[in-house]
Amino acid sequence: MGVGLSILIGLKSATLFTIFAYIRFLGFTLLSVPFLYASLVSLLVSLASHPTINVPFLLGKNTDGSFPIWSLLMFSPYLYFVRGFSALRRLKSREAPYTEVSKGLYVGGWPSSPEQMPPGNPAIIDCTCELPRVFGLSKNGYLCVPTWDTRSPDPGAMESAVRWALRKRTTSTPIFIHCAYGHGRSVAVMCALLVTLGVVDDWKNAERLIREKRPYIRMNALHRKALEEWSKDRLILSPPKNGSNAR
Repeated sequence: MGVGLSILIGLKSATLFTIFAYIRFLGFTLLSVPFLYASLVSLLVSLASHPTINVPFLLGKNTDGSFPIWSLLMFSPYLYFVRGFSALRRLKSREAPYTEVSKGLYVGGWPSSPEQMPPGNPAIIDCTCELPRVFGLSKNGYLCVPTWDTRSPDPGAMESAVRWALRKRTTSTPIFIHCAYGHGRSVAVMCALLVTLGVVDDWKNAERLIREKRPYIRMNALHRKALEEWSKDRLILSPPKNGSNAR
């Protein structure tokens, strides 16, 4: 699971290059160029998303969740492929777009429409680097924690996200943490939040609690390693008064 995205996108790059070479061999040089470009973009993403490199900022996602024009143009073969694939997968899936794992705390997949947002106008923590924020879905705050699919936010990013969520919770604002499907990246951050709020004692119990309510979560070794490091390094925060009753 550690190199999952890198391998998949690397295979995609190789497939596109093979198509390019075949079309060019047939004599359709101009027609082959888009396949070469898509292959090179996929190769770049494959390298940048490898755990030993891990540069999610490559795609240029802004702090407000938007993508600059240069990124949309340069990485269009990857960005639009991911959006299309995510939409198709969500259509075929019977899983709920979000799940309330504790009172006012939601975890789920990318909200591409208002119907996929939890109730109560929650503040959003977005753990994707490849999917855009859909503007207008929440007026209670947005935080981007850009992370590659199958990777994990580092312990420092987790702690920053948790502190941001705690400030929102002081006004009883619901929190919605999402990634592409609500299975890995967002679950890891939610585990840290549940521990800090005092809903559970440690991230392992947090994972069990979330799995009870959202059975298809799939945290991998990278998520668990980051949570273990976060648990060792984090500052002990006093949970809000309503934290122990949030479950």
